[in-house]
Amino acid sequence: MSTNNLFSEFNLKSLNLKNRIVMAPMTRSFSPNGVPTDEVAAYYQKRAEGEVGLILSEGTVIDRKSSSNDANVPHFYGDAALNGWKKVIDEVHAAGGKMAPQIWHMGIMDNHHSGWVPPVPFEGPSGLNRPDFRNGVTMSEKDIEDTILAFGKAAADAKRLGFDTVEIHGAHGYLIDQFFRAETNLREDIYGGKTLPERNRFAIEVVKEVRKQVGNDFAVIMRFSQFKPSDYNYKLAKNPQELEAWLTPLVDAGVDIIHASQRRFWEPEFEDSDLNFAGWAKKVTGAPTITVGSVGLSGDFFGAFAGESSQPTSLEELNRRFDRGDFDLVAVGRPLLSDPNWVAKIKAGKTDELKGFSKEALGQLVLE
Repeated sequence: MSTNNLFSEFNLKSLNLKNRIVMAPMTRSFSPNGVPTDEVAAYYQKRAEGEVGLILSEGTVIDRKSSSNDANVPHFYGDAALNGWKKVIDEVHAAGGKMAPQIWHMGIMDNHHSGWVPPVPFEGPSGLNRPDFRNGVTMSEKDIEDTILAFGKAAADAKRLGFDTVEIHGAHGYLIDQFFRAETNLREDIYGGKTLPERNRFAIEVVKEVRKQVGNDFAVIMRFSQFKPSDYNYKLAKNPQELEAWLTPLVDAGVDIIHASQRRFWEPEFEDSDLNFAGWAKKVTGAPTITVGSVGLSGDFFGAFAGESSQPTSLEELNRRFDRGDFDLVAVGRPLLSDPNWVAKIKAGKTDELKGFSKEALGQLVLE
């Protein structure tokens, strides 16, 4: 099996990658009081040394008092946290890597199992995390405006610190996704609406503010998902036409690369075609895309939280779709969480040395 094409260069604006393999963002919760530690920097540096093309950080929250439900999720604001991220990007660059922070607002959340809660209530479009589950307040238009500015400030700080690109988290049932979803966005003002294009407004304004802050030559990635953690079969866009109406305005607003999250990359997004989410997103928008979802392992990410282990699997189907032009970049999660040298082993053809994944890897920063 040849993976040569995965090791071709990718260049777009500020992003110049030596290969097409991306480290997927994975929440680690190893940053006490939101401040990344030296061990966090070493964790990312090891992936850069292992020849990852682009590292996407774990979700890192913007400057809103209730943007996080976990005291140990990193912040992307405040001198202490930003100094920590400066050390991260400097060490990644020293190892020859490229990196983006994933900027994030969780929106309405379940309370964390630790018992920690933010100093003010969670905020979202209508106070709902999912149908009939209310655990926060409805954002005022001033709250929305301030949140848009906070996303822009985080992106500006990413550029100032020396990151190569930035990713906006718009997936998986978090704040931006709560605006997309009819069941969690019950607003009757300009940020609501009966159709997905109407409910797109908040995300579009976030993207425009990010673009304003970073300029036209800095690459902007945005992550989307159809599924929700509370409903794996959910689809915001039920057909290619609805997908185009959803994503094209966001590309027009300034998204350069679409990160199309799904649980299993080989599953078709719509009937009558084997194209996956990333394949359809590229087809309807023309924008480059990142595919993700159980690449290189049996089992999916959510199964890992239930204690399921996974074993290495063939990349043959991934290569077939990549060579066909379905997507431009490939995000890998758990294999890189368990093994910082996964990419280098794939490149060298040392598939017999690949590691499986166990739930224990979730509870540590693997450095070897």
